[in-house]
Amino acid sequence: MVPLVEQASLTRLKMQRRSFLKAGSAITLAAGLGPKPLLAHVPPHNFDKYDFGCGPAGSERLYQGPFSADDYPSWTVVMALTASHEVVPNYGMGLVTYICDEVGPPRKNGETLAQSIENLVKLSLGTKLYLRVNWKDVHQRPGRLDLCEHWKLTFDLARSYQKRIGFRVMMSNPDTPDTTALPDFLAPKVPMVKMGDWLGRTRYEPRYDHPEFQAAFRELVDLLADSYDGHADVEYVDTFMYGFWGEGHTWPFEKNPFPDNVTAENTFVSMFQHQMERWKKTPLTTNTQPDFSKVGNSELLDRTVRSSNWLRTDTIFIENEQIEELSNRPPWIGVTVEVGMSDGSPKSLKLDEGVTYTDNVIQHVRDVGACYFSLWNWHRIQADRILNYYHQYPDAIDGLARQIGYRVRPSWVWTYEDGAYPGLIIGFVNDGIAAVPGVLRATVASEDGKVNVGGSLDAGYPLPGKVRQAKFPLPKRTNWKGLRLRAEIEVKGQRYPVRWACRQKLNEDGSLTLRTTVGLGQEDETGGVPATGE
Repeated sequence: MVPLVEQASLTRLKMQRRSFLKAGSAITLAAGLGPKPLLAHVPPHNFDKYDFGCGPAGSERLYQGPFSADDYPSWTVVMALTASHEVVPNYGMGLVTYICDEVGPPRKNGETLAQSIENLVKLSLGTKLYLRVNWKDVHQRPGRLDLCEHWKLTFDLARSYQKRIGFRVMMSNPDTPDTTALPDFLAPKVPMVKMGDWLGRTRYEPRYDHPEFQAAFRELVDLLADSYDGHADVEYVDTFMYGFWGEGHTWPFEKNPFPDNVTAENTFVSMFQHQMERWKKTPLTTNTQPDFSKVGNSELLDRTVRSSNWLRTDTIFIENEQIEELSNRPPWIGVTVEVGMSDGSPKSLKLDEGVTYTDNVIQHVRDVGACYFSLWNWHRIQADRILNYYHQYPDAIDGLARQIGYRVRPSWVWTYEDGAYPGLIIGFVNDGIAAVPGVLRATVASEDGKVNVGGSLDAGYPLPGKVRQAKFPLPKRTNWKGLRLRAEIEVKGQRYPVRWACRQKLNEDGSLTLRTTVGLGQEDETGGVPATGE
């Protein structure tokens, strides 16, 4: 994370974009990578109207129209549902409590590490958790994971409080006092390149293309994927990227540690490809960092989207390029936004015409349609500091918690008859600020399992502010009343239960029991209108 005091300079800094070479020539990388073609050929481009394809195809696609009066002459609106004002803790969305960052876990006098972490985990404001650790914190010896104490404590507590975790393992961390995030078994084997002096310290980067580095990196990815890909407690994993904090840059230095930019790009494309192939079930979130360091970030972003993985950004007041990508991404792509927040102290509020800096950030998180947002005191993590701000300025955080991500509900329920065969047409609505980051599946079923009809909407649907209709043909002479409508989100082939974001009463599993809404299908003195279309 670039320090806040330097973000203005970073934003103003002229990004000199290089013209990517066309693929075709074979470039031999360092031993261990083998001969690879130049792959980083995708230049920066607008995401708006860019052809990323149709997104992931859900199994058993539901018929989604058109529904003409000629084909469905006997339709009747039988149920109408309204939006919930409660926090909905579904997969693929939420406020994220940070447990540690590049300077480590929380520290408070008089508290054990376990107490400090539990105070963060149990905060009701956050429905998800996040860890950012150094490579050496999880992989101390070849062939095995050796997990640091705050990693193990967080996973244990996450299960107790039923919260999932996102994480990043940093290959480079300029905030480590001993100059490297690499494990001790690897650091002496990999050349370190001096990048220059910054904030009173000399900074170094490893030769990522070195064969020893590449072998250890692939082992790290394999070990983590073997343990956590599809893990019930893991929400997403940050893509391991080049440079400082793994964000894809070594700003403010205008060079990279590679012998040339072609080697740099090929190295990180190859490293991303290995991650993508190993993380088959859990989404990767790739930082939208512009390619200031000329390491192929545009190609990584393109591959991320085309493989239905997700995006992230490490701030919100940043380059035009990142904002355009986030706000015009394909609808099925999730986005997490990370920005440090005020701790409630007068100096940290940064009031402007009565608006705090953090509240201003939250408004802009809404503007890009984020799925996740950080609850994070940058480099000063403590539960008390989050609460100190929240108790003074709760409205923006509460409002975002009730808007972030996708908030899907069935809004209209129609019945129809096709001979002796009844059916339902359901109009789904999304009251959130983001589309569904995957594929929404909906099923109509009886409690005894004899009726079980369902399938998938198109990827990303329903979109915010729009209605998506789908047809559920029922078995002959089925009575629709009392059937249960339930939802799941499918991401990278994995399905997670979805709780409907409606005000009407739900079952314990988040499903809705279908019934007639009072006032529908009849006309009375209170202004009820027939729902027969007449």
